[in-house]
Amino acid sequence: MATASPPVARPDAVRIHPDDNVAVAIHALSAGDEVTVGDARIPLREDIPAGHKFALDRLDVGQPVVKYGFPIGAMTAPVSAGHWVHSHNLRTQLEGMSEYVYQPGVSREVVTQSMPTFEGYLRADGRVGTRNEVWILNTVGCVNFVAEGIAKNAAERVGSAVDGIYAFGHPFGCSQLGDDLSHTQAVLAGLMRNPNAGGVLVLGLGCENNQMEQLLARAGNVDRSRVRFFNSQDVMDERASGLVMVEELVTRMADDRRTTRPVSELVIGHKCGGSDGFSGISANAVVGRIADRLTSLGGGVLLTEVPEMFGAEQLLMNRATSEPVYEQLVAMINDFKAYFIRHGQNIYENPSPGNKAGGLTTLEEKSLGAIQKGGQAPVTRVLRYGEPAAPGGLSLLEGPGNDGVSCTAMIASGATVLLFTTGRGTPLGFPVPTIKISSNSDIAAKKPHWIDFNAGALLDGTRSMDALADELFSYVLDIASGNKRTNNEQHGYREIAIWKDGVTL
Repeated sequence: MATASPPVARPDAVRIHPDDNVAVAIHALSAGDEVTVGDARIPLREDIPAGHKFALDRLDVGQPVVKYGFPIGAMTAPVSAGHWVHSHNLRTQLEGMSEYVYQPGVSREVVTQSMPTFEGYLRADGRVGTRNEVWILNTVGCVNFVAEGIAKNAAERVGSAVDGIYAFGHPFGCSQLGDDLSHTQAVLAGLMRNPNAGGVLVLGLGCENNQMEQLLARAGNVDRSRVRFFNSQDVMDERASGLVMVEELVTRMADDRRTTRPVSELVIGHKCGGSDGFSGISANAVVGRIADRLTSLGGGVLLTEVPEMFGAEQLLMNRATSEPVYEQLVAMINDFKAYFIRHGQNIYENPSPGNKAGGLTTLEEKSLGAIQKGGQAPVTRVLRYGEPAAPGGLSLLEGPGNDGVSCTAMIASGATVLLFTTGRGTPLGFPVPTIKISSNSDIAAKKPHWIDFNAGALLDGTRSMDALADELFSYVLDIASGNKRTNNEQHGYREIAIWKDGVTL
């Protein structure tokens, strides 16, 4: 019988890395308090909000501030130990394009361990789904309402025979050209291929730029026995036609059953949104443990949000398993910076107001915390937007930091479960089970209908990192096996977003 992990004493503040010259307040601290950080007692010179940083030593103008063991910016005003360090006295050191050098780190040691399993749906192409649902996808936003009506009527009539019937509307497909249209097609084609969709109805209008034939061709070698499609302009009653086709798909899926599968066949996506000063310490760190564990077992993990790699990209580059993978990552990073410059935007216009309120000051700080979600796993491949993931390893996927766009991109590339960390909370959910992981206990208590797993227990001293990692891994397998449902599934939070980058006619 397993014994409970002993409680860990809750500190007032934490120094993440021995080289750091700032610490993070675990809860709000007051001027005059004397705080223990390691072996030192630091008298606070001013109030420090929860999640925010304070100096451990004197910091002079221009001196680098170190967090996670790496510089996160430079001081713009001198402070002594115990002073608040934030936007008023700390600035980014990032600017423009950068030069990179491949400096591969030490290879990760392979650990022999038993192969955990989950109960999943094996598809004809060898991929494994965690749900068996009918997805209704639109070529164009003009038919969103029609698709929603078909999904609702079908769910009432035959929905109990499958795990669910859902429509995923979007505003695009009409008046798009070039790369902009290609983005829309890439994501819709990827969603058609996702193994959580046991059946897919593609609903078109007929006159849109995103023509049905092109989209189906873009989807490639999908199981056509599980795909139905039509243009609404070509039928008398589009709702009736759609309902008939969904019923056909449900009949085709009638014999689908979960079977025991090794976790090496599981593909999950890691994302953070509404981050705070604790995200990199608790939630992202425990999710990084899942990345390490799953990839060491041969499973696949996707990490995206390219602008939130800026300032930490060299660390990811050094984990590339080969020089070609490194070169692909350099190209993706530079292409994304060029995308910002092309639109006349500051490359380092980040963190967001909410991030700053939660204690994050510079993009370097946000990025170093964000990449914790990838653990120490070697980077095995780089994927462009909409490109399907191959089994196994940590894949870095092209996509913006926007929660909706980047999560949808990971699902289009094949993720069947998402681990979504948050410090400030969000109800956002996506087509696949979206496990919301809080960085602090306050938001978990305030929003239990949003949060599925509380990594803030680490800061409370009620769970160790090892215990949290074990609990989260077990929870992921329960979700993947259908034994439990996430809050986004229970409350109907399901949507998609597509990257818009181009001219609208």
